[in-house]
Amino acid sequence: MNQQNAVEVNAVSKNFGSYQALRSVSFNIRENEFFTMLGPSGCGKTTLLRMMAGFETPDTGSIRLHGRDIVDIPPHKRRVNTVFQSYALFPHMTLSQNVAFGLENLGWDKAKIRSRVGEMLERVHMDAFANRKPAQLSGGQRQRIALARALAPDPEVLLLDEPLSALDLKLRQAMRNELRSLQRDTGITFVFVTHDQEEALDMSDRIAVLGSGEIQQLGAPSEIYEDPANRFVADFIGETNFLDVEVLKTASKTATVRTPFGQVITVPSTAAIGLGKATLSIRPEKLNLGDQAEGIDFEAKVLSKQYLGGYTHYLLSAGGAEIRASRRNASREGDVIPVGGIVNVGFVETSARVLAA
Repeated sequence: MNQQNAVEVNAVSKNFGSYQALRSVSFNIRENEFFTMLGPSGCGKTTLLRMMAGFETPDTGSIRLHGRDIVDIPPHKRRVNTVFQSYALFPHMTLSQNVAFGLENLGWDKAKIRSRVGEMLERVHMDAFANRKPAQLSGGQRQRIALARALAPDPEVLLLDEPLSALDLKLRQAMRNELRSLQRDTGITFVFVTHDQEEALDMSDRIAVLGSGEIQQLGAPSEIYEDPANRFVADFIGETNFLDVEVLKTASKTATVRTPFGQVITVPSTAAIGLGKATLSIRPEKLNLGDQAEGIDFEAKVLSKQYLGGYTHYLLSAGGAEIRASRRNASREGDVIPVGGIVNVGFVETSARVLAA
Protein backbone atom coordinates (compact mmCIF):
# COMPACT_ATOMS: atom_id res chain seq x y z
CA MET A 1 0.00 0.00 0.00
CA ASN A 2 1.41 3.41 -1.01
CA GLN A 3 1.89 5.85 1.83
CA GLN A 4 0.29 9.27 1.34
CA ASN A 5 2.56 12.28 1.00
CA ALA A 6 2.13 15.08 3.53
CA VAL A 7 4.40 17.51 1.65
CA GLU A 8 5.47 17.57 -2.00
CA VAL A 9 8.30 19.86 -3.08
CA ASN A 10 8.42 20.12 -6.87
CA ALA A 11 11.29 21.77 -8.80
CA VAL A 12 11.72 24.57 -6.24
CA SER A 13 14.38 27.18 -6.90
CA LYS A 14 15.21 30.33 -4.93
CA ASN A 15 17.64 33.17 -5.51
CA PHE A 16 18.66 35.91 -3.09
CA GLY A 17 20.12 38.49 -5.45
CA SER A 18 22.99 36.81 -7.30
CA TYR A 19 23.11 33.93 -4.80
CA GLN A 20 21.20 30.78 -5.77
CA ALA A 21 20.05 29.18 -2.52
CA LEU A 22 18.07 26.31 -4.11
CA ARG A 23 18.41 24.68 -7.53
CA SER A 24 15.26 22.91 -8.77
CA VAL A 25 14.83 20.81 -5.63
CA SER A 26 12.20 18.03 -5.62
CA PHE A 27 11.25 15.52 -2.91
CA ASN A 28 8.25 14.20 -0.99
CA ILE A 29 7.67 13.92 2.76
CA ARG A 30 5.40 11.06 3.80
CA GLU A 31 2.45 11.24 6.16
CA ASN A 32 3.42 10.60 9.83
CA GLU A 33 7.13 10.69 8.97
CA PHE A 34 10.02 12.15 10.94
CA PHE A 35 11.84 13.76 8.03
CA THR A 36 15.15 15.59 8.43
CA MET A 37 16.84 18.10 6.16
CA LEU A 38 20.55 17.91 6.95
CA GLY A 39 23.44 19.93 5.65
CA PRO A 40 26.05 22.61 6.34
CA SER A 41 25.26 26.29 6.76
CA GLY A 42 24.12 27.87 3.49
CA CYS A 43 22.98 24.61 1.87
CA GLY A 44 19.32 25.72 1.57
CA LYS A 45 17.66 23.66 4.31
CA THR A 46 16.29 26.58 6.35
CA THR A 47 15.14 28.32 3.16
CA LEU A 48 13.11 25.21 2.31
CA LEU A 49 11.64 25.12 5.82
CA ARG A 50 10.67 28.79 5.62
CA MET A 51 8.95 28.14 2.28
CA MET A 52 6.88 25.36 3.85
CA ALA A 53 5.95 27.75 6.66
CA GLY A 54 5.08 30.54 4.23
CA PHE A 55 7.83 32.96 5.26
CA GLU A 56 9.58 32.69 1.87
CA THR A 57 8.20 32.17 -1.64
CA PRO A 58 9.85 30.02 -4.32
CA ASP A 59 11.02 31.75 -7.49
CA THR A 60 9.98 28.65 -9.42
CA GLY A 61 8.29 25.38 -8.55
CA SER A 62 5.52 24.43 -6.14
CA ILE A 63 4.99 23.15 -2.59
CA ARG A 64 1.91 21.06 -1.87
CA LEU A 65 0.43 20.14 1.51
CA HIS A 66 -1.71 17.00 1.25
CA GLY A 67 -2.14 17.65 -2.46
CA ARG A 68 -3.00 21.35 -2.15
CA ASP A 69 -0.63 24.00 -3.53
CA ILE A 70 0.20 26.30 -0.60
CA VAL A 71 2.63 28.75 -2.21
CA ASP A 72 0.01 31.52 -2.35
CA ILE A 73 -1.58 30.70 1.05
CA PRO A 74 -0.41 33.04 3.87
CA PRO A 75 1.38 31.46 6.86
CA HIS A 76 -1.51 31.86 9.33
CA LYS A 77 -3.87 29.96 7.03
CA ARG A 78 -1.63 26.92 6.62
CA ARG A 79 -2.02 23.99 9.00
CA VAL A 80 1.71 24.17 9.57
CA ASN A 81 3.44 25.30 12.78
CA THR A 82 7.09 26.09 13.43
CA VAL A 83 9.33 25.57 16.46
CA PHE A 84 12.25 27.98 16.32
CA GLN A 85 15.74 27.69 17.74
CA SER A 86 15.06 30.77 19.92
CA TYR A 87 11.76 29.29 21.28
CA ALA A 88 9.98 32.69 20.66
CA LEU A 89 7.94 32.48 23.87
CA PHE A 90 6.15 35.56 25.21
CA PRO A 91 8.07 36.53 28.38
CA HIS A 92 5.13 38.39 30.03
CA MET A 93 2.76 35.42 29.70
CA THR A 94 2.49 32.29 31.82
CA LEU A 95 3.16 28.94 30.22
CA SER A 96 -0.58 28.29 29.96
CA GLN A 97 -1.10 31.63 28.26
CA ASN A 98 1.75 30.94 25.82
CA VAL A 99 0.22 27.62 24.81
CA ALA A 100 -3.27 29.17 24.58
CA PHE A 101 -2.20 32.13 22.45
CA GLY A 102 -2.46 30.45 19.05
CA LEU A 103 -5.74 28.75 19.93
CA GLU A 104 -7.28 32.10 20.90
CA ASN A 105 -6.23 33.56 17.55
CA LEU A 106 -7.93 30.64 15.84
CA GLY A 107 -11.18 31.47 17.66
CA TRP A 108 -11.43 28.37 19.85
CA ASP A 109 -13.91 28.69 22.75
CA LYS A 110 -12.52 29.09 26.27
CA ALA A 111 -13.50 25.66 27.57
CA LYS A 112 -11.89 23.92 24.61
CA ILE A 113 -8.75 26.04 25.01
CA ARG A 114 -8.45 25.19 28.74
CA SER A 115 -8.82 21.50 27.98
CA ARG A 116 -6.28 21.57 25.14
CA VAL A 117 -3.74 23.61 27.12
CA GLY A 118 -3.93 21.15 30.02
CA GLU A 119 -3.56 18.22 27.64
CA MET A 120 -0.51 19.71 25.89
CA LEU A 121 1.26 20.71 29.11
CA GLU A 122 0.74 17.20 30.42
CA ARG A 123 2.04 15.71 27.17
CA VAL A 124 5.34 17.60 27.51
CA HIS A 125 5.51 16.95 31.29
CA MET A 126 5.10 20.63 32.19
CA ASP A 127 1.60 20.68 33.74
CA ALA A 128 3.04 21.38 37.22
CA PHE A 129 4.57 24.65 35.90
CA ALA A 130 1.48 26.06 34.17
CA ASN A 131 1.55 29.41 36.01
CA ARG A 132 5.26 30.09 35.69
CA LYS A 133 6.80 32.59 33.24
CA PRO A 134 9.40 31.53 30.64
CA ALA A 135 12.21 33.29 32.54
CA GLN A 136 11.69 30.86 35.43
CA LEU A 137 12.44 27.84 33.23
CA SER A 138 15.55 26.04 32.03
CA GLY A 139 16.37 25.87 28.33
CA GLY A 140 14.95 22.38 28.02
CA GLN A 141 11.72 23.39 29.76
CA ARG A 142 11.29 26.40 27.46
CA GLN A 143 11.80 24.09 24.51
CA ARG A 144 9.01 21.82 25.78
CA ILE A 145 6.64 24.78 26.03
CA ALA A 146 7.52 25.89 22.50
CA LEU A 147 6.67 22.36 21.35
CA ALA A 148 3.39 22.33 23.30
CA ARG A 149 2.35 25.66 21.79
CA ALA A 150 3.18 24.49 18.26
CA LEU A 151 1.37 21.16 18.70
CA ALA A 152 -1.74 22.58 20.39
CA PRO A 153 -3.68 23.51 17.21
CA ASP A 154 -3.07 19.97 15.86
CA PRO A 155 -1.09 21.01 12.76
CA GLU A 156 -0.80 18.73 9.76
CA VAL A 157 2.96 19.33 9.69
CA LEU A 158 5.32 20.53 12.43
CA LEU A 159 8.47 22.33 11.28
CA LEU A 160 11.48 22.35 13.62
CA ASP A 161 14.29 24.79 12.80
CA GLU A 162 17.39 23.55 14.66
CA PRO A 163 15.41 23.54 17.93
CA LEU A 164 18.09 21.73 19.98
CA SER A 165 21.20 23.67 19.00
CA ALA A 166 21.03 26.07 21.98
CA LEU A 167 20.91 23.22 24.52
CA ASP A 168 23.87 21.56 26.23
CA LEU A 169 24.91 18.07 25.12
CA LYS A 170 23.16 16.04 27.82
CA LEU A 171 19.90 17.98 27.50
CA ARG A 172 20.08 17.78 23.71
CA GLN A 173 20.30 13.99 23.91
CA ALA A 174 17.30 13.85 26.27
CA MET A 175 15.25 16.15 24.04
CA ARG A 176 16.00 13.95 21.01
CA ASN A 177 14.23 11.09 22.75
CA GLU A 178 11.32 13.33 23.72
CA LEU A 179 10.90 14.67 20.19
CA ARG A 180 10.86 11.19 18.69
CA SER A 181 8.33 10.01 21.29
CA LEU A 182 6.13 13.06 20.65
CA GLN A 183 6.17 12.40 16.92
CA ARG A 184 5.18 8.77 17.40
CA ASP A 185 2.48 9.63 19.96
CA THR A 186 0.87 12.42 17.92
CA GLY A 187 1.29 10.90 14.45
CA ILE A 188 2.04 14.40 13.11
CA THR A 189 4.55 14.76 10.29
CA PHE A 190 7.75 16.33 11.68
CA VAL A 191 10.14 18.19 9.36
CA PHE A 192 13.39 18.74 11.22
CA VAL A 193 16.28 20.96 10.13
CA THR A 194 19.75 20.40 11.58
CA HIS A 195 23.45 20.44 10.75
CA ASP A 196 24.11 17.80 13.44
CA GLN A 197 24.61 14.40 11.79
CA GLU A 198 24.12 12.46 15.04
CA GLU A 199 20.72 14.11 15.64
CA ALA A 200 19.65 13.24 12.11
CA LEU A 201 20.79 9.62 12.29
CA ASP A 202 19.19 9.10 15.70
CA MET A 203 15.71 10.53 15.10
CA SER A 204 14.85 10.37 11.42
CA ASP A 205 12.79 7.99 9.33
CA ARG A 206 14.45 9.51 6.27
CA ILE A 207 17.13 12.15 5.72
CA ALA A 208 17.61 14.57 2.84
CA VAL A 209 21.27 15.63 2.70
CA LEU A 210 21.56 19.06 1.09
CA GLY A 211 24.65 20.66 -0.37
CA SER A 212 25.10 23.63 -2.73
CA GLY A 213 21.34 24.13 -2.91
CA GLU A 214 20.62 20.60 -4.13
CA ILE A 215 19.57 17.23 -2.70
CA GLN A 216 22.78 15.19 -2.59
CA GLN A 217 21.04 12.07 -1.28
CA LEU A 218 17.70 11.08 0.24
CA GLY A 219 17.19 7.87 2.17
CA ALA A 220 16.96 6.08 5.50
CA PRO A 221 19.70 6.88 8.05
CA SER A 222 21.43 3.51 7.56
CA GLU A 223 21.40 3.97 3.78
CA ILE A 224 22.85 7.48 3.99
CA TYR A 225 25.61 6.34 6.35
CA GLU A 226 26.48 2.94 4.90
CA ASP A 227 25.96 3.67 1.19
CA PRO A 228 26.70 7.37 0.53
CA ALA A 229 25.86 8.55 -2.97
CA ASN A 230 28.97 10.70 -3.38
CA ARG A 231 32.02 12.10 -1.62
CA PHE A 232 30.10 15.06 -0.18
CA VAL A 233 27.66 12.78 1.65
CA ALA A 234 30.37 10.38 2.82
CA ASP A 235 32.39 13.29 4.19
CA PHE A 236 29.48 15.12 5.84
CA ILE A 237 27.86 12.13 7.55
CA GLY A 238 30.15 10.88 10.29
CA GLU A 239 33.87 10.24 9.88
CA THR A 240 35.46 8.42 6.99
CA ASN A 241 38.81 7.74 5.34
CA PHE A 242 39.30 8.74 1.71
CA LEU A 243 41.97 6.73 -0.14
CA ASP A 244 43.10 7.24 -3.72
CA VAL A 245 42.58 4.07 -5.77
CA GLU A 246 42.83 3.01 -9.41
CA VAL A 247 39.69 1.52 -10.96
CA LEU A 248 40.60 -1.52 -13.10
CA LYS A 249 37.12 -2.83 -13.91
CA THR A 250 33.51 -1.83 -13.26
CA ALA A 251 30.18 -3.64 -13.09
CA SER A 252 26.67 -2.38 -12.34
CA LYS A 253 27.19 -1.85 -8.61
CA THR A 254 30.82 -2.82 -8.00
CA ALA A 255 34.31 -1.76 -9.01
CA THR A 256 37.60 -3.64 -8.97
CA VAL A 257 40.34 -1.32 -7.70
CA ARG A 258 44.02 -1.32 -6.74
CA THR A 259 44.51 0.12 -3.24
CA PRO A 260 47.49 2.17 -1.99
CA PHE A 261 48.48 -0.98 -0.06
CA GLY A 262 48.91 -3.04 -3.24
CA GLN A 263 45.84 -5.30 -3.11
CA VAL A 264 43.33 -5.64 -5.94
CA ILE A 265 39.83 -5.80 -4.43
CA THR A 266 36.22 -5.65 -5.61
CA VAL A 267 33.98 -3.34 -3.59
CA PRO A 268 30.54 -1.69 -3.91
CA SER A 269 30.52 1.52 -5.95
CA THR A 270 28.32 4.49 -6.75
CA ALA A 271 26.69 4.54 -10.19
CA ALA A 272 28.97 6.93 -12.08
CA ILE A 273 32.38 5.26 -11.72
CA GLY A 274 34.71 5.04 -14.70
CA LEU A 275 38.15 3.51 -15.19
CA GLY A 276 41.13 5.38 -13.78
CA LYS A 277 41.35 7.38 -10.58
CA ALA A 278 38.64 7.20 -7.91
CA THR A 279 38.22 7.44 -4.15
CA LEU A 280 37.77 4.59 -1.69
CA SER A 281 35.71 5.55 1.37
CA ILE A 282 35.90 3.42 4.51
CA ARG A 283 34.66 4.32 7.99
CA PRO A 284 37.14 4.14 10.92
CA GLU A 285 35.01 1.58 12.75
CA LYS A 286 35.08 -0.72 9.70
CA LEU A 287 38.84 -1.15 10.07
CA ASN A 288 39.85 -3.97 12.43
CA LEU A 289 43.22 -3.89 14.17
CA GLY A 290 45.58 -6.42 15.68
CA ASP A 291 43.90 -9.65 16.77
CA GLN A 292 40.57 -8.31 15.49
CA ALA A 293 41.84 -7.88 11.90
CA GLU A 294 39.99 -9.83 9.21
CA GLY A 295 39.34 -9.71 5.49
CA ILE A 296 41.66 -7.55 3.38
CA ASP A 297 44.87 -7.30 5.38
CA PHE A 298 47.79 -4.84 5.40
CA GLU A 299 50.28 -3.38 7.87
CA ALA A 300 50.28 0.16 9.24
CA LYS A 301 52.35 2.24 11.65
CA VAL A 302 50.58 3.69 14.70
CA LEU A 303 51.12 7.47 14.77
CA SER A 304 48.89 8.32 17.74
CA LYS A 305 45.92 7.04 19.73
CA GLN A 306 43.07 8.19 21.98
CA TYR A 307 41.82 5.82 24.68
CA LEU A 308 38.07 6.35 25.30
CA GLY A 309 37.15 3.39 27.49
CA GLY A 310 35.18 1.00 25.33
CA TYR A 311 37.04 2.11 22.19
CA THR A 312 40.45 3.44 21.23
CA HIS A 313 40.83 5.72 18.20
CA TYR A 314 44.05 5.41 16.21
CA LEU A 315 45.82 7.51 13.59
CA LEU A 316 47.75 5.16 11.29
CA SER A 317 50.14 5.48 8.35
CA ALA A 318 50.09 3.01 5.47
CA GLY A 319 50.77 3.20 1.74
CA GLY A 320 51.65 6.89 1.98
CA ALA A 321 48.26 7.75 3.50
CA GLU A 322 47.09 8.63 7.00
CA ILE A 323 44.15 6.50 8.16
CA ARG A 324 41.84 6.76 11.16
CA ALA A 325 40.67 3.54 12.82
CA SER A 326 38.60 2.63 15.88
CA ARG A 327 39.23 -0.54 17.90
CA ARG A 328 36.79 -2.02 20.37
CA ASN A 329 38.52 -2.78 23.67
CA ALA A 330 37.03 -6.24 24.13
CA SER A 331 39.36 -7.50 26.85
CA ARG A 332 40.08 -6.17 30.33
CA GLU A 333 43.49 -4.99 29.15
CA GLY A 334 41.78 -2.89 26.50
CA ASP A 335 44.19 -0.66 24.62
CA VAL A 336 47.35 -2.75 24.00
CA ILE A 337 48.61 -1.42 20.63
CA PRO A 338 51.62 0.89 21.21
CA VAL A 339 52.27 4.20 19.46
CA GLY A 340 55.16 3.78 17.01
CA GLY A 341 54.48 0.08 16.55
CA ILE A 342 53.34 -1.83 13.48
CA VAL A 343 49.83 -3.27 13.52
CA ASN A 344 47.82 -5.49 11.20
CA VAL A 345 44.78 -3.74 9.70
CA GLY A 346 41.88 -5.58 8.09
CA PHE A 347 38.52 -4.77 6.55
CA VAL A 348 35.74 -6.61 4.76
CA GLU A 349 35.41 -5.56 1.11
CA THR A 350 31.67 -4.89 1.38
CA SER A 351 32.28 -2.33 4.15
CA ALA A 352 34.10 0.06 1.76
CA ARG A 353 32.65 2.18 -1.06
CA VAL A 354 34.21 3.47 -4.27
CA LEU A 355 33.17 7.04 -5.09
CA ALA A 356 33.90 9.21 -8.11
CA ALA A 357 37.22 11.03 -7.66
